[in-house]
Amino acid sequence: MSGQAKPKKKRKYFFDYTMLFIVIFLMLFGLVMLYSTSSYEANIKFEDPAFYFRKQAIASAIGVAVLFAVMLVDYHIVQRFAALAYVVSLVLILLVLTPLGYEAGGARRWLNLGMSLQPAEVAKLALIIFFASVVCRFGDEIKEKRGFILVLLLAVPHAFCVLTITENLSSAIIIFCIVLMMLFVATPQYKEYFVIAAVALAVAIGVVLLVKYDIIPASLSYRFARIKAWLDPESYAADKGFQTLQALYAIGSGDFFGKGLGESIQKLGYLPEAQNDMIFSIICEELGLFGAIAIILLFMLLIWRFMVIANNAQDMFGALLVVGVMAHISIQVILNIAVVTNTIPNTGITLPFISYGGSSIVFLLAEMGLVLSVSRNIRLEG
Repeated sequence: MSGQAKPKKKRKYFFDYTMLFIVIFLMLFGLVMLYSTSSYEANIKFEDPAFYFRKQAIASAIGVAVLFAVMLVDYHIVQRFAALAYVVSLVLILLVLTPLGYEAGGARRWLNLGMSLQPAEVAKLALIIFFASVVCRFGDEIKEKRGFILVLLLAVPHAFCVLTITENLSSAIIIFCIVLMMLFVATPQYKEYFVIAAVALAVAIGVVLLVKYDIIPASLSYRFARIKAWLDPESYAADKGFQTLQALYAIGSGDFFGKGLGESIQKLGYLPEAQNDMIFSIICEELGLFGAIAIILLFMLLIWRFMVIANNAQDMFGALLVVGVMAHISIQVILNIAVVTNTIPNTGITLPFISYGGSSIVFLLAEMGLVLSVSRNIRLEG
């Protein structure tokens, strides 16, 4: 008996059920709030109260299927397609200039490829994969200034094209922030990041002051007009400040527990496109401060799970994938809530998993599939 070989212990792997639950809950909550927010406008425009809800539900179902498909694939496989993802996502942005591109809501940001596709959403996922791969390939060279600058420059083509072709400033900012966050994790020095943050803050303050004192006329750019409206929304109540003011009315009227689900007044034609960028204001109006804090806490819990997975990832590539997705979602949540509360100028950014947008939900869930794939490869002791 003593000579018999001991049976090998079966390796145990981790899976983050908490993260999966949070994501599914946010998605389902988003569908409920989307129907509540959009049913009036959908009935007026399309004579179908469930028009937006149905389209989002279909996109969400596709997204969930993509999530599980990506989750079950070893995340190392996507590293082989990193360069291809970079090139394809850039080509998709350029295609907006062709007849395949079309305008909606006053902006030309979409492609008609048999279905509606927003290339900026593809670019965010593609760049997370690409830069996770590039940083790993650079190795210790990324710690040198030359390597750091070279990697950062690789983000310029996408950010520039998104900004100039689709006129989507918020997505360009998110792209740069994703790359900076991934570099921040991969490099030990912090001096460069303080310099970049200081320069960005100085430029932002300078532009605001120049616009405020009419040194740069707001008429030169709609972005400058938005800064004017942000500084004094009541003076622009009939134009650029209208949406912001209506959102603030919605937030202020919600009190602590809100008016009740479905009882919003602002969604009845007062707040334009409430189901998109401004859905958080309807959450505040219907569910009050309590509901708003609950959603913020859920996003904070989600970010904590990202950190747990990144810290325990099998390798640097997996950790960087998780950090990239974490940066994307956290920055987008912060920007959306800041815009809705008029903390920053209106940039037209959606609230992840909750705002209306088929491309957004599908690619967000694909990103979550990557994160869960990384979590499935974490080995537990024993």
